[in-house]
Amino acid sequence: MNSGVAGRVVRVFACGDVMTGRGVDQILPRPGDPRLREPYVTDARAYVRLTESVSGPIPQPAEFSWPWGDALAVLDQFSPDVRVINLETSITRRGDFAPGKEICYRMSPANIRCLIVARPDACALANNHTLDFGRAGLAETLSTLSGAGLRPAGAGHDPGSAQAPVVIGVPGSRVLVFSCGLSSSGIPADWSVTAGQPGLNWLPAESPDAADQLVSQIQHAKRPNDIAVVSLHWGSNWGYEVSADQVRLAHRLIDGGADLIHGHSSHHPRPIDIYRGKLILYGCGDCIDDYEGITGHEEYRADLRLLYFAAVEAAAGRLTGLRMVPMRARRMRLEHATAADAGWLAAVLERISRRFGTQVDCGPGGVLTISTPGSGARP
Repeated sequence: MNSGVAGRVVRVFACGDVMTGRGVDQILPRPGDPRLREPYVTDARAYVRLTESVSGPIPQPAEFSWPWGDALAVLDQFSPDVRVINLETSITRRGDFAPGKEICYRMSPANIRCLIVARPDACALANNHTLDFGRAGLAETLSTLSGAGLRPAGAGHDPGSAQAPVVIGVPGSRVLVFSCGLSSSGIPADWSVTAGQPGLNWLPAESPDAADQLVSQIQHAKRPNDIAVVSLHWGSNWGYEVSADQVRLAHRLIDGGADLIHGHSSHHPRPIDIYRGKLILYGCGDCIDDYEGITGHEEYRADLRLLYFAAVEAAAGRLTGLRMVPMRARRMRLEHATAADAGWLAAVLERISRRFGTQVDCGPGGVLTISTPGSGARP
């Protein structure tokens, strides 16, 4: 062990789905084409009107920082070393709607400052909306991110670039961010990257073979004292259950060298597992989107969001602390959640994480913490 690294802690910020397309794109200074191909909505501006009908007026155009709202001050306050988001939209004016896909998201490249203001170090792209506008849309997404100094993970022009991690230097160590999407989140097989076709780092199932492929990617890139973050888009949108296959995959990845599992796809937070001292977030929930006013599944309180701040020991990758800041989406903007809402989130996370031995407390200012991490439930 490097004595200069021993005891050093790396602070990692992670959040769930950042969907800055569709209605969010329309309120920003340089919106793109509002046309949609959904069964009931054909213009993205309808989502702006729906949001305003339930939450109040939105300034238009809104500043690029508007969707992040109070979260930007929280990020400044917590000052993480590394910031990881799941970017769940294409960024393009090019391409056609993906064949047979009703819900397609895109943000105008001219609105890229909406992402720049949050200063993400890695944008996970292996999800079910990155290719909503085909390979042409993917190419523009990648070039727009690169041109803005933002680094994509999980998508590329060839398998090498799609499977390679984003490497972030931190004092005495590196953080490697891998991104992979699984079919259980609705990603079609033909979005997978191949030697002759750009695409995503995709796997068909939460299986032993999938685990072995991801472990191989981790072990190929990881050096001593590196922290490996694996960002997984998997599972359904709703429900608190975590399948045995997901648990087995997450545990196998940690056994194989991963230090933090950043799971997403669900519209609300899912259980938290501490396995061999390492953090597994099975579902981080939504972060930014245009979903206000859409009815159904109200019992999950999808308007409530969490910002996750994990402290990870650089030498061993073990979790030394986790703080979660509750937010609420209102007028397509993140604002601080009330004390009552923070208490509700804490109670839900405590209940659904019980099988993993994880206890959740609500502390001063509504910040949620893990008080006695468990060793992880076996599937």
